[in-house]
Amino acid sequence: MPLSFANIGDSCIISRIEGRDAVVSHLNNLGFIVGETVNVVTKLAGNMIIEVKGTRVALDAKLANKIYI
Repeated sequence: MPLSFANIGDSCIISRIEGRDAVVSHLNNLGFIVGETVNVVTKLAGNMIIEVKGTRVALDAKLANKIYI
């Protein structure tokens, strides 16, 4: 299921990332790598703040829908 379906406080493991090569590369550079654990810090109007590798990253709903857990 897409990361955007996760609830606040959930700890999830990334199973795949979809999208164009540039989008996948951008997400990989931010730390979103298959097998990595991410934590949902907060959600607001579809946008999310995700903790990955000890860093908080803001994602809009479109990017969150490309990350599957």
